[in-house]
Amino acid sequence: MISNPHFQLAWRGLSVALLSLSLSACFNLTVVHQTTENNARNKAESVSTEVRQALAPSGVFRVGVYPGSPTSWVKDPKTGESVGIALDLGKGMAKRLNVPVQVVEFDRVAQVLDALKDGKVDMTFTNATAVRAKDMDFTEPLVRLELGYLVIGASPLTSLNDIDQAGMRVGVSQGSSSQGVLTQRFKLAKVVPAESLAQAQILLNSKQIDAFATNKGILFEMSDALPGSRVLTGRWGLENLAIAIPKGREAGRSFVENFAKEVSRSGELDKAVQRSGLRGTARD
Repeated sequence: MISNPHFQLAWRGLSVALLSLSLSACFNLTVVHQTTENNARNKAESVSTEVRQALAPSGVFRVGVYPGSPTSWVKDPKTGESVGIALDLGKGMAKRLNVPVQVVEFDRVAQVLDALKDGKVDMTFTNATAVRAKDMDFTEPLVRLELGYLVIGASPLTSLNDIDQAGMRVGVSQGSSSQGVLTQRFKLAKVVPAESLAQAQILLNSKQIDAFATNKGILFEMSDALPGSRVLTGRWGLENLAIAIPKGREAGRSFVENFAKEVSRSGELDKAVQRSGLRGTARD
């Protein structure tokens, strides 16, 4: 054992310094953790009653969704968990408003939009178009998706140029923006509305339609369920998806806009996209 008194004094000083540093690190870690929790709590507490009443007038934040689209909700094939961008963003908004969340499911997007217009749901995540903006308010677009076509494996169709031909039947979701655009654009092909994405798969698999048109996020999900089917290369348009709320909720508009900016900046949106398994986003 070293008996040099100067060494022992230095050693004791070093030990005290290390102990102080360790305790300080633990204290700082606790403070950071508590600060994060407090910030989240303060955000909820700082929302005014007026804003909360405007965005969740029933006392519950109702999120409108439809099955089959990662931008709305789908089942995670590995866990069976319900995932989707609308789901995650809706839960995030409800948490910040400090109100319960209620997920309201519909068969197709058009029904979600009708419910939003009627004030039967408080929020959804959908394609922001000029026509829809007459009936609902949107944030700035958060996700851009390519629009394309899905065909079965035995189909002779290989490119977008093959679609608008005499005798071609192209399925769309009834009441969707794709239905409106393609009905006006096609010169020869016929547009066939489907009541749901599940019915669209049946129509495609039974050859009652030659292709199905919508955003590629949905098309890749459908392709997974239809062995051998193909999403054609290229795109016929783009969807700009944004948070939508009913008209007339002016007191909550600033809150919703700030929420959209926050989730984009913080990475919360990216996590929601990743969790949903979304494919087909625009690269340009």
